[in-house]
Amino acid sequence: MEQVVVVGGGPVGLWLAAELRLGGAAVTVLEAREERDPHSKALTIHPRTLEVLACRGIVDRFLAEGMRIPSGHFAGLDARMDFRVLDTPYPFTLALPQARTEELLEEHALSVGVEVRRGERVDGLVQHDDRVTVRGASTVEASYVVGCDGARSTVRGAAGIDFPGTDATTWGWLGDVVLDDPPPQPVLSVTGAEGGLMVVALPGGVHRFVGSDPTGNRADWPGELTLAELRATVVRIAGRDFGMRDPRWLSRFGNTTRQAAEYRRGRVLLAGDAAHVHFPTGGVGLNVGVQDAANLGWKLAAVVTGRAPSSLLDSYHTERYPVGADLLRATRAQTALMTSYSPEITALRSLLSDFIADVPAFSRVLADRLSALDVTYPAPHDTHPLTGHRAPNLHFANGTTLFDLLHEGRHIAINTTDPTDAHPTALPVDPPEEWATITSALIRPDGHVAWATT
Repeated sequence: MEQVVVVGGGPVGLWLAAELRLGGAAVTVLEAREERDPHSKALTIHPRTLEVLACRGIVDRFLAEGMRIPSGHFAGLDARMDFRVLDTPYPFTLALPQARTEELLEEHALSVGVEVRRGERVDGLVQHDDRVTVRGASTVEASYVVGCDGARSTVRGAAGIDFPGTDATTWGWLGDVVLDDPPPQPVLSVTGAEGGLMVVALPGGVHRFVGSDPTGNRADWPGELTLAELRATVVRIAGRDFGMRDPRWLSRFGNTTRQAAEYRRGRVLLAGDAAHVHFPTGGVGLNVGVQDAANLGWKLAAVVTGRAPSSLLDSYHTERYPVGADLLRATRAQTALMTSYSPEITALRSLLSDFIADVPAFSRVLADRLSALDVTYPAPHDTHPLTGHRAPNLHFANGTTLFDLLHEGRHIAINTTDPTDAHPTALPVDPPEEWATITSALIRPDGHVAWATT
């Protein structure tokens, strides 16, 4: 019998599997596709996800290939948030096609001993008191099963977990095409009464157009996107077609917005799009899914290896469900701004854009939220205020950093009053103000503070 079966070999499933192996759990990934999807739904890796990668020592692989963008957009507004002010070693978003991100994550997963079985379709499962039977191309028994199998999750449906929310009322579009007359900047945004779009440079001489327009405001499926339709829409919005030709991928996406009622039911858990779906505003979907996996991985590994009781898994829903709910609230708000073109919404967009440009504190709050640097998990009232917060990359007197110490995926104890060879000798010079008086702290494998004291 397997300890853990992860259903779905996309970025979320691969990261979760690697985290489980790092925690000592045996894990098998079942992926229905024979080959990796060549198309990239996601392009953006946000600062907190880069920190997660850094905590396992593999961020440089991604930085070497991605394009750093020192700003981000809220609802496609003209004024962009400045990420350079963020308290992180990675004050930028990284543009990297999902197909390559997934390839790098699979290399990492395989390197730590994950077994990935491709062509393994899962049709259903049955929960027992002591195991889960997974049925599909083959039958597998496991102590726990995690559904990382997307918005139409078979695991979620078979486990009987509700997925409440709303169906699509508007549709966006994207096209990866070759341009004979590309814009000079790596990211171009254009918004007006005819709609809004972004043009993003991709590797291999391809540009992505992504946007929405008034014709997409409908509940029924508009049909497959054609190059002629994309060209006409871009011309209406931007005034020219940039010499587009040779489409590599044309697609549509809707604003279906749903969240699983439970992230855990018995021995079945959910992560990523299986737990929450939304309009892809801000490019946060892949990031939130990887952060789900970072939260769940060390906990599930501790349970299946006997180092923690199964009740620890309840904290996964307690901590990540509110993050998903806030994600849906933010994407719904942005969707309203991005897909309505009335004079009133146009005025609201202009006002909010001015706030971002003229009120640094407002821009900073939005940037912290979008980048997930502000995520804090609930903690008992009698604990230190830092409990549950993300820990910054503290630099220690012996030359190491907190992110370095987290490479093995273990809890890290910091004791500045009684240093040993295994731990830093002191907090850094000029630490963040809230860390200046900390004498001891325990950092979880996902980089959040488990406990701290002065």
